[in-house]
Amino acid sequence: MTDASSFTEPIFEADVIDSSVIDEGVFQRLLRRAGRTIAAPALEALEMVLDASTPAQARLTMLAALTYLLIPTDLIPDFLPVAGFSDDLVALTAVIGLCSKHITPDIRLRAQRRLDRWFPLGRS
Repeated sequence: MTDASSFTEPIFEADVIDSSVIDEGVFQRLLRRAGRTIAAPALEALEMVLDASTPAQARLTMLAALTYLLIPTDLIPDFLPVAGFSDDLVALTAVIGLCSKHITPDIRLRAQRRLDRWFPLGRS
């Protein structure tokens, strides 16, 4: 039997993504089409991925899950009843779990500032 001290957590050291990699113009145009309501959580996810304090493993998982949700091809085609959306549900569950665990008030504030810059509220 091995003792517990021989098991160690893997250490992830990687620059996952930074703001110079993302074409903000394309992202902004896409979100403008979606609207402010959809853009808010998307910007929070973006800020979480860009935040240096977010663990690399969480950043990679978020990028993989979001990429899977956005790519039109699926492991299980969506036209199959019930089963077709099960793979999407797994990816969406991963995104929600990561957001609830890693989005800080500072990340929310940065996302809100970007949202207000990209989607200024109309004049009353």
